[in-house]
Amino acid sequence: MQPFHPASSLAFSFILTAASFAPADAANAAEPSRPPNIVFIMADDLGYAEVGCYGQTKIRTPRIDGMAREGIRFTQFYSGSPVCAPARCVLLTGKHSGHAWIRNNAEVNAEVNPEGQRPIPAAEVTIAETLRQRGYATGCVGKWGLGFPGSEGDPVKQGFDLFFGYNCQRQAHNFYPRHLWRNETKVPLEGNDRGLTGKQYSHDLIEAEALEFIDAHRAGPFFLYVPFTIPHVALQVPEDSLAEYKGKWDDPPYESGRGYLPHPHPRAAYAAMVTRMDRSVGRILDRLKELKLDENTIVFFTSDNGPTHDAGGADSGFFESAKPFRGLKGSLYEGGVRVPLVVRWPGKIEAGRTSEHVAAFQDVFSTLCAIAAAEPPEGLDGISFMPTLLGKGEQPAHPHLYFEFHGYGGQQSVRLGNWKGIRRDLRKGLSELELYDLSRDVAESKNAAPHHPDVVARILEIMKTEHEPSELFRMPAIDGE
Repeated sequence: MQPFHPASSLAFSFILTAASFAPADAANAAEPSRPPNIVFIMADDLGYAEVGCYGQTKIRTPRIDGMAREGIRFTQFYSGSPVCAPARCVLLTGKHSGHAWIRNNAEVNAEVNPEGQRPIPAAEVTIAETLRQRGYATGCVGKWGLGFPGSEGDPVKQGFDLFFGYNCQRQAHNFYPRHLWRNETKVPLEGNDRGLTGKQYSHDLIEAEALEFIDAHRAGPFFLYVPFTIPHVALQVPEDSLAEYKGKWDDPPYESGRGYLPHPHPRAAYAAMVTRMDRSVGRILDRLKELKLDENTIVFFTSDNGPTHDAGGADSGFFESAKPFRGLKGSLYEGGVRVPLVVRWPGKIEAGRTSEHVAAFQDVFSTLCAIAAAEPPEGLDGISFMPTLLGKGEQPAHPHLYFEFHGYGGQQSVRLGNWKGIRRDLRKGLSELELYDLSRDVAESKNAAPHHPDVVARILEIMKTEHEPSELFRMPAIDGE
């Protein structure tokens, strides 16, 4: 694996970007070409194998599968964390989870701030702030989770011209909420009372807002971040979508629990939610084509982490949602953090490609900067994978990927080539490192640590050097306390 040289890799990306968007002839040379539009779509708790192009057989996802046929599909792409808020923090700030500000889902004082999570501070630089400086209109429609309304972490204070959707992750556990947010204004939703059904399905409102943003900013350039809430439970979907799956399988009712609503047809509802989200992806692609923006817009689709446990009626076992990996949401085993990534850009990305390039959420910031020819801030942990997207030039590689997660007992992991090291239950103290060879054992079933003490020692050293103690998320076992 090649060593990582941040300065040279970014410089290479800018050279490549400039060449990619250079005027075709001298007549056009007086007018610099417009930077491309960027649409970044992210599902919520969607497993690696829950779309057809990654092996799903029960749930229909024709539009995402079409993106894969028309673009590139990554098979070794990782989220930034195995749960919502820290994954989003890594994505938007370009810092891995040993450096990121948010390292676990964390509520604030509910009596003072009844909704919203712990905020990222004003000092953190987001990709939206960077692209806005480059002249991009910036929009976020969907779920935020990085700062309650009015805080430093409010999306409109973190570089977004428009925010519409759920500020609070906890509020997003219902698809018929009493309100959503537009920037810093609460938008009441008439006919909704957080029941199983209602008048206004939040996902459809988010889709409509995404399409309106594209319409309003068609002159470009624009950056549209679409963190959908599907398929995070609760299981709720309009009847027209539910009818597509109802009766297809044995489907015992979910009786409710852990604060989630019951559903009479949970498997059908889950599949229908994913297919409805797929339809929304298709409508975004169709709108870009209608407006003749298709060839100047790069579209990403991914998920924030692995599939959920059997909570809220979700059934990851039935859908084989994380196949062939071990672990689900909340775990640093592959099933909790390896996620789909499909990227489409007609005329720029060769259709039908599959890439084994190893990348993660912290690489997205650097990649979007390369696409936009924007100057990235200092201190990023990512590497642009623009060369892989375009199939041009040499792709720099990470010497390793580092993860830490302060929830679910406390965990650390490192991917070093094909080796994967993981430590769990760190809140109880330092634990033995498990070691897996992903080239032979992608299911992480055979601990190879006793046979490779040299690899174990290298990974333990990486865990020590990549972890930066956090003021907010302390873990004494690895903080050296």
